[in-house]
Amino acid sequence: MRLRILMGTAGVLLAALTGAAQEKTAYSIAGAQSKLEIHVGKDGAFKAFGHDHLIATKEISGEAQFDAQKIEASSVRLQIATKSLTVVDPGESEKDRKDVQATLMGEKVLDVAKFSEITFTSSEISGAKKNAQGWELTISGKLKLHGVEKFVTFPLRVQTENATLRGEGEISILQSDYGITPVKVGGGTVKVKDKLKITFTVVATKTTR
Repeated sequence: MRLRILMGTAGVLLAALTGAAQEKTAYSIAGAQSKLEIHVGKDGAFKAFGHDHLIATKEISGEAQFDAQKIEASSVRLQIATKSLTVVDPGESEKDRKDVQATLMGEKVLDVAKFSEITFTSSEISGAKKNAQGWELTISGKLKLHGVEKFVTFPLRVQTENATLRGEGEISILQSDYGITPVKVGGGTVKVKDKLKITFTVVATKTTR
């Protein structure tokens, strides 16, 4: 009798654990549908003679675990190859874009020969609020850039539809926090701002097993 009760209890626990595991869905980042943009402003005494820069990439990879019943149990990890970042700069000449691209990839900024990847790994999700479109929440984690890892927190909007998970957000960081000295030209009369604004849309599709 006791053995039967123990077996019954074990069965209930196993079913509960299996059900909990099934609530968390695995997703794979769809790079072709995702996009990240870095907005670089200008600064300095003669900033009117410089111009802002727009850098973008669609080569985002990674994975996410999403639990619609317990949002705080969800997680995400993203990777971006630094060499995939491309200077867009609408309205500027091809030569100017190539010059900025060379500086971006070089030792003064990303130093892609030494630091090939940018990563973000979440550690906490909090403040989730359900709305008509999905959820609004706050996500925290470690951002690794230029070989330096820093803890960051930013708001995120999340939507799910069929087998697709979509996250949109914005974060501002300082280049100097990651060991990058903002580029200066003209003896410092024109330079880029230390603060960067990063906007992104990350789309992920349900992983099939």
